[in-house]
Amino acid sequence: MSQSNLPKLPVLPKQGEGKRGEYGYLGYLLRQAAAVHRLRMERALSDLGVTPAQFSVLTMLAAYPGQSNADIARLALLTPPTVTVIVKNLETIGAISKRDHAVHGRIQHIDLTKEGITLLAKCRQRVQLLESSLEAELSENESQAIRHWLSRVAQGIED
Repeated sequence: MSQSNLPKLPVLPKQGEGKRGEYGYLGYLLRQAAAVHRLRMERALSDLGVTPAQFSVLTMLAAYPGQSNADIARLALLTPPTVTVIVKNLETIGAISKRDHAVHGRIQHIDLTKEGITLLAKCRQRVQLLESSLEAELSENESQAIRHWLSRVAQGIED
């Protein structure tokens, strides 16, 4: 078969176009947007030596201090083995400390250290710039509607 007889393949759309844009499935669009946002976060945090998952763990520990690995995994939407690695790495750099549970010997509470609080503040400055760029073209009402909708979508899964 010659080159001229080959079937012509459709041109693949760029992100945000065709089925990858306003005419695509919402689930796919959420996944696509999350992937782009994650890449932006990776780039913004890379020179601090922090991954988006580590940022999430630091953020959850700041909001909900003293949680266990299992609790952090649920809060940060990560697997327990991933959180175990993240906690070990954050402990190695001095960003968190562990303390024994008062009753259960195998459970440890995890808290941010002063170094962890400082690191999180640096990360938050960069992530806040990304957040601002996400909302730059939205009105206050649009931003609130999107937040409300995303929260409702997230509540749709049973623990």
